[in-house]
Amino acid sequence: MPGSAHDTLLADLGTEPDPGIEAGRSGTARRLRGRRIPPTVVLSVLVIVVVLASAVAPSLLAGQDPINGVPSDKLASMSGAHWLGTDYLGRDMYSRIVHGARTSVLSAILAVAVAVSLGTVAGLAAALGPRWLETPLMRLIDVLLAIPSLLLAMVFVAAFGFSSANAAVAVGLSMIASFARVARIEALRVRSAPYIEAAEVAGTTRVGIVVAHLLPNIATTLISLAVLEFGAAILALSTLSFLGFGAQPPNPEWGQLVAEGANFFYAAPWLVYAPATVVVIVVLAVNRLSTYLDARAFDESL
Repeated sequence: MPGSAHDTLLADLGTEPDPGIEAGRSGTARRLRGRRIPPTVVLSVLVIVVVLASAVAPSLLAGQDPINGVPSDKLASMSGAHWLGTDYLGRDMYSRIVHGARTSVLSAILAVAVAVSLGTVAGLAAALGPRWLETPLMRLIDVLLAIPSLLLAMVFVAAFGFSSANAAVAVGLSMIASFARVARIEALRVRSAPYIEAAEVAGTTRVGIVVAHLLPNIATTLISLAVLEFGAAILALSTLSFLGFGAQPPNPEWGQLVAEGANFFYAAPWLVYAPATVVVIVVLAVNRLSTYLDARAFDESL
């Protein structure tokens, strides 16, 4: 940075600035200047906020009954009274999609919570535990990674029973391997840091080291992965519901709405397009936010 005190001092000493230092300082300056949040990220956050609001208080965004319809209004097209039309029982599609957010979003949150908790415990156990525990744990993780997650979730649902809660747990169990691998890799990276060795010398217990040092330092990576897997969970749960493994009628769920609308696709295509478009938009928004968080975490680590 010409004209800085650093360069002036080097000039007085008769020394040229180090190009490597200058490149590093330029890169840092570019990163600092690039901290403005992109518009796509802002839009993604707004979409996620609206979806979360729909899950928490759907009646505030949609006033019509999502369960009981008016038979005389069945398969009505989009209008001022029914923004997204009605289904084969005369139920307002907009209200069913908004109320369906509760099942879809809360199930996805449950799935991610199961995956994060069990996967992090398994990854830390493999990284910090004895050798006899690490080897079978990682081989089990490799087996889970080799099986398609959707197929694994279908097996779990078939074993536990068809419901939205069981589908959420099944999807969470199918995503454990990803969190376990990431948690193990990050724990091995952080474990060799000098402050970890200092804590061990000071007599801090292993549990204390994990809680006070390891988890805070791997949390950013796990959060980025959790946001990404949240979108994947919504997609997986919608697929399970579409196939009949998830939420059961009459309670609305996005994948189930697509399955019901498929029977009337030619007469009322909005029954498929409306919930499917919502799923696509939400998943894209979550993926964009996850990409941004991951880039920020990588940027701060440089």
